[in-house]
Amino acid sequence: MDTINTRSPAADNSLRGLWNRVATRLGNLISDSFLVLVARIAIAAIFFMSGRTKVSDVLTITPSTYELFRTEYALPVISPELAAHLSTYSEHLFPLLLVLGLFTRLSALALLGMTFVIEVFVYPDAWPTHLSWAGLLLIIIARGAGALSLDRRLGIR
Repeated sequence: MDTINTRSPAADNSLRGLWNRVATRLGNLISDSFLVLVARIAIAAIFFMSGRTKVSDVLTITPSTYELFRTEYALPVISPELAAHLSTYSEHLFPLLLVLGLFTRLSALALLGMTFVIEVFVYPDAWPTHLSWAGLLLIIIARGAGALSLDRRLGIR
């Protein structure tokens, strides 16, 4: 059944025009540098907090972490002890670098690789969570650290 459009084309254009002006202002207010900064801090917090659960004191890996890598996090290629060290130190180093905006693309790429390993070998059913992590990391990889970063200050792309 055909419906009759009671709105005039001019009303549609003005509503669309208003929306487009609002969208343009929002785009101007929220810069790529701000978006990347938020992405850097958000994903850094996730990985850093995970890393903190694996240690006591500053960076002393706990016995329960080794056990976790022997059982639940067992990987097919590397030993649980090596995996525990690599994971724990990566979850501390790369988030710190992301917050500082130093070697940002490299750090995001490393955490994206870690996300892939977690998805494939540890928690394959957690793909919605891992996809959200990957989305944040891909933004950082694609856009770089942004203006508020040591990378920018040091001229690192």
